[in-house]
Amino acid sequence: MGIYEELVARGLIAQVTNEEEIREMVNAGKATFYIGFDCTADSLTAGHFMALTLMKRLQQAGNKPIALIGGGTTMIGDPSGRTDMRKMLTREDIDHNAECFRRQMEKFIEFGPDKAQMVNNADWLLSLNYVELLREVGACFSVNNMLRAKCYEQRMERGLSFFEFNYMIMQSYDFYYLFQHYNCNMQFGGDDQWSNMLGGTELIRKKLGKDAHAMTITLLTDSHGMKMGKTAGNAVWLDPNKTSPYDFYQYWRNVEDADVLKCIRMLTFLPLEQIDEMAKWEGSQLNRAKEILAFELTSMVHGEEEAKKAEASAKALFAGGGSSENMPTTELTDADLIDGAIDLMSLLVKTGLCTTKSDARRNIQQGGVTVDDVKVTDIGKSFTAEELKNGVILKRGKKNFNKVILK
Repeated sequence: MGIYEELVARGLIAQVTNEEEIREMVNAGKATFYIGFDCTADSLTAGHFMALTLMKRLQQAGNKPIALIGGGTTMIGDPSGRTDMRKMLTREDIDHNAECFRRQMEKFIEFGPDKAQMVNNADWLLSLNYVELLREVGACFSVNNMLRAKCYEQRMERGLSFFEFNYMIMQSYDFYYLFQHYNCNMQFGGDDQWSNMLGGTELIRKKLGKDAHAMTITLLTDSHGMKMGKTAGNAVWLDPNKTSPYDFYQYWRNVEDADVLKCIRMLTFLPLEQIDEMAKWEGSQLNRAKEILAFELTSMVHGEEEAKKAEASAKALFAGGGSSENMPTTELTDADLIDGAIDLMSLLVKTGLCTTKSDARRNIQQGGVTVDDVKVTDIGKSFTAEELKNGVILKRGKKNFNKVILK
């Protein structure tokens, strides 16, 4: 089985152009491909996992990845899947985020001469003259086709700014530029990006001729049923200072039964034969599959030692009365107290176990909150400084823990 067949078997491929040519090139290790990352935050998220592991798989098969940092496109913001315009960042913010991305990507792919490259589209996009750009590529884009593009679909209902309308042209220009200057012949991205990506493929063919072999592959994304990288309204970050290794482990440990084998197949490097055997598992065996998924992905991001700690803490806590050594901890100061105490609803929000006080009230009233293994249904429950100095363990539902201590 070649690497392309493996990608198909793992359920990663959504749509492709000229499949036979892509298959031959990828299996022969002759593809130079890029995946773009708009740096809108200072950390990658669990939602980037599919792209990161794909780059690693293809590099191991001899292909050359280009990690394209969107220093230029981030200044516009991709409207795909958005109902409002993204926050505009400064160039300094974008540069900082790009450096953070590189450090995290180095855990997955190997950079260096004749290996993976990282490039920033700010290097060519920000120096473009608008009139010259229009003259060079403007005639290659049909406004009618652009307005029908899926990437603009949601925004058309609420209002799409001309500012964002240019995003497709910028992304297309990226592939055009990389094709000419980096011998990049292939692009990968989420299937929600299909319209944007086809724009790049067509631009290359229209400008450079039908013999310009530019290929596009899109990957399955959250739109196909799996919700990866979000929990309680928040992103699951790869940066341990934003999402602890324990919380990262717990996120994957808590995936839906229907998704666990999909995630293992798509995101881990376990052999397909082993995964096929796991596909026969049922009932309580699915919990073991979730533990395998959580351990494998936590090891990739945070290292095997941290994965073992997270696994041990989770098992101890689920067993009841286990060690809280590696449990997520929220430290309070006297400034967090009012008249020497703090109420339970505020604690649930501060720890992130609940998103709002209304959410906290609902969970308490429905019997979903325990403190030191004792169910609490009193929404007026509060804790004194003395109680908090010894630490209390809050639990929402069956799998969400946090230790609160007053420093």
